[in-house]
Amino acid sequence: MACSIGEMVPLFCFFYLLITSTASKEINQECRELRCSRHGPSVRFPFQLKGIHPDHCAYRTGFDLSCTTKNETVLELPVSVKLFVSKIDYQSQMLHLYDPTLTLLKRLQFLNLSDSPFSFVFRYSFSEGGRGIGYLPFQDYSLFNCSRTFHRWEYPVFPSQAGHQIVALDSSNSIDKSPSLFSCTKMYNVYSVPLDILYENHDIQFRWSSPKLECGSCKEEGKICGWKKNASEPQTLCFPKHRDRGASTGQVVTGVVLGSCLLAIIVMALYEAYISDKLDRENQIRIKRFMEDYKALKPTRYSYADIKRITNQFKEELGQGSYGTVFKGKLSNEILVAVKVLNETKGNGEEFINEVGTIGKIHHINVVRLVGFCADGFRRALVYEFLPNGSLQKFIASADSKTLFLGWEKLQGIALGVAKGLEYLHRGCDQRILHFDIKPHNILLDHNFNPKICDFGLSKMCSKDQSAVSMTTARGTIGYIAPEVFSRNFGNVSYKSDVYSFGMLLLEMVGGKKNIDGKDDNAVEAYYPDWIHNLLEDGEDLRIPIEGEESSKIAKKLATVGLWCIQWHPVDRPSMEVVVQMLEGKEDHLKIPPNSFDFTGTRPNASIPERRRRQQELDVISEVHQEMEEINDLQEE
Repeated sequence: MACSIGEMVPLFCFFYLLITSTASKEINQECRELRCSRHGPSVRFPFQLKGIHPDHCAYRTGFDLSCTTKNETVLELPVSVKLFVSKIDYQSQMLHLYDPTLTLLKRLQFLNLSDSPFSFVFRYSFSEGGRGIGYLPFQDYSLFNCSRTFHRWEYPVFPSQAGHQIVALDSSNSIDKSPSLFSCTKMYNVYSVPLDILYENHDIQFRWSSPKLECGSCKEEGKICGWKKNASEPQTLCFPKHRDRGASTGQVVTGVVLGSCLLAIIVMALYEAYISDKLDRENQIRIKRFMEDYKALKPTRYSYADIKRITNQFKEELGQGSYGTVFKGKLSNEILVAVKVLNETKGNGEEFINEVGTIGKIHHINVVRLVGFCADGFRRALVYEFLPNGSLQKFIASADSKTLFLGWEKLQGIALGVAKGLEYLHRGCDQRILHFDIKPHNILLDHNFNPKICDFGLSKMCSKDQSAVSMTTARGTIGYIAPEVFSRNFGNVSYKSDVYSFGMLLLEMVGGKKNIDGKDDNAVEAYYPDWIHNLLEDGEDLRIPIEGEESSKIAKKLATVGLWCIQWHPVDRPSMEVVVQMLEGKEDHLKIPPNSFDFTGTRPNASIPERRRRQQELDVISEVHQEMEEINDLQEE
């Protein structure tokens, strides 16, 4: 196939420049040593100056430096923590940095070096009399803002605004054993940092371990260290410095060719700039999501006095549940939380242990984040991130409510988010986590209506290869509990029990439990899953408010996936991984499942008592007896 002139010009320019650049200059000229200012640190391999050096001049991502408008050298760490570079010691592979903004103490809570090629340098200290040497280990610290004055022999202290002090309490000490800090306000935690980094204007030292630079003799030989391209293994070599030459015939020809190619190069550069800007925006979004998901590494323990201060003496109540009352609170002016104060007389603490032991170890965008907890004698409380839109229940309580209806695309996004959260609990953790209480009340929505699973008080943990779990008590809420939880005749209790609850959640999102014949005051509510199955099987409309063909497809998809999830026997239900694939796929590719509720082979006209579907909590196995009788009655009918 013949090439057009527009395709041949850039292609010719590329090969010509490749040949001439190889013949006329050494590769190291591109990666030559540079400085942001006359007295600034020299920047060479494995580092590069962004926007000046080509990308291949750096060893890998993370070794990028940049120059400020004041010609200062800056290193940008993950989570947009910027530090200024005062010195680069290539021999010992160390970076010396400082923070002229004096805000590092505040930004340390977000600093995470796990995605960076750098690590803190251990600081050595001599023992008294200079007879021994040791090192200051990295520690986790809780920072407190105190109005009173402490001495340095009591705690590490740092100046703050308005004459206050910031006190650092290391992780080995409990605030309960430090009553002098009760009057202070907790700010935040910092993790795995050397103590001396907390002091303002202190020399911050980082070390990089890879690549090992074997460039000690390069400078003595009048050469520079560089990266050997196309090597089977990473290697560093000494390259001769570029020597200036007078203009030659080849250079003149090169200038002519460059002039001819200028227009094509400008067009290509504009296109590359567009692609680069698009990638930068996508990277920023990915980093933002990462931070929202993982900025809390572990929950903080609070005293009961902290809880009262955070909630302003329990001033604003958000709601009540069977295990406690939820209050709105503040950790700072920017950080809002929801504090669940557990009833002192309810239960034996199992729900509290489950919540802290389970949700405190996991981090996922669709699982609510546990900020901290309180276990002060008989007083127990859980501190969560605050989600302003509340639970999903208020948005699906009435299918005909136009003011609260979120739209079918938003409902599909919420369903997919909950499914991904459950898939993470079942497959993404070290141990499989079974929730056992998936329902609209336990799905909270953030300011963008992203769903987050909450309330792990009834959860259980088991190994991933365990096919069933033992239960001495029934767990869950009537209407969402899988049949095998009531009777082992349907199968073993497993992660498929959560799949059933999720299926009932989907059906309730589609339209709730609707009355087929609302004209008859004596008519009882037909069993909704059977009714919706018959409508789908006959190709009829779902008889719910739908505008447009696309909304109709989404509603039918959610209903179909819900029916697959509530199959009577666990073995017939899909895993959450498959459920996610079904929700992300097209509605046309989904088959309608068998009707699990047609026990006689014909469509049942009998109804199920309304008390079967009321939202009630089950705490002990004795409360299941009545529900077992109703299921047996349903099977006989």
